[in-house]
Amino acid sequence: MKANLNQIVRAVDAVSPDIRLYVLYGPDEAGARDVANRLARALGPDAERVDLEPSQLKANPGLLADEAASLSLFGTARHIRVASAGEESVAACTALLAAERSGNPVVVISPGAKASSGLVKLATADPRAMVCAFYVPDAGEADKLATSIAREQGLRTTGSTATRIAAAAGGDRAVMSRELEKIALYLDAAPERPRELDDATLDAIGADLGDSEISRAIEAAIDGGPDRLADELARLAVAGSSPIPLLRQLVRRLMAIAELRAEIDAGANANTVMERVFFRDRASTTRALRIWSAPALSAAIDRVRRAERATMAPNNAGSVLADHAIVAVARIAARQNG
Repeated sequence: MKANLNQIVRAVDAVSPDIRLYVLYGPDEAGARDVANRLARALGPDAERVDLEPSQLKANPGLLADEAASLSLFGTARHIRVASAGEESVAACTALLAAERSGNPVVVISPGAKASSGLVKLATADPRAMVCAFYVPDAGEADKLATSIAREQGLRTTGSTATRIAAAAGGDRAVMSRELEKIALYLDAAPERPRELDDATLDAIGADLGDSEISRAIEAAIDGGPDRLADELARLAVAGSSPIPLLRQLVRRLMAIAELRAEIDAGANANTVMERVFFRDRASTTRALRIWSAPALSAAIDRVRRAERATMAPNNAGSVLADHAIVAVARIAARQNG
């Protein structure tokens, strides 16, 4: 069945046994992952998480249903997650929904899926599944999202604080959540003891994710300037910035360019397409469209997503993995531009 964001959030918070499958699709992968993490929290701190790769489901479509029906070795709650899924996962999800029993909820995250894809249609048509689309919020929506997340943490945004948090996080729900959690801890805020979040507080704790520095690094990568990118990455390292916002914003930028590239390759008028681009971004977007081909964009998006998953994994090399992936993107662009 189809759900909006509020409905899917209520569903994962309640973890109804009637829902076997949650399909979270669309370009805002960070938002989808945040909802998937809510499900994990709802199941409790001891819940076992099983990660499956789309390639595993393609080779063995029955694996998903088997894992969903299996009991945890430790007697705790259990949930299954499939990231970066596509049409190769349709057969496995079909088997899951058709299985006689399924005790563990499954979350499938599919950033590249469209409303017309087989995976989305399957989940929409089955009452034992929920499907929700995730799109990167525009400025106004991001401000409202920041205010909503702050409220959940017991914070009342005032003045320009919601705008500042949203802008610093690049509209990334997960980054906003983490930053607001830190601020709530600093102010000793909670839903039962709300606190005001004002500009003075943000200034005092230095709530700044280096958005301009991140933007410069992203443009350097997309323009194919490894030397310029090295300088920007060095600045971010000195500032102690997390690599995750940079990776996620780079993916969003690449996906936005890929969508425009696909429209133009399909015959759309380039000038008409560019009218939808924010006027301040038109010059850099036009430059990127001259550099990047569709296959190169696909390869770059896949590279950065794999780097994000690796960076978030336990015992990882952190910023080294992220920097390597971002420099690889710049080198792809340099080859395209050469």
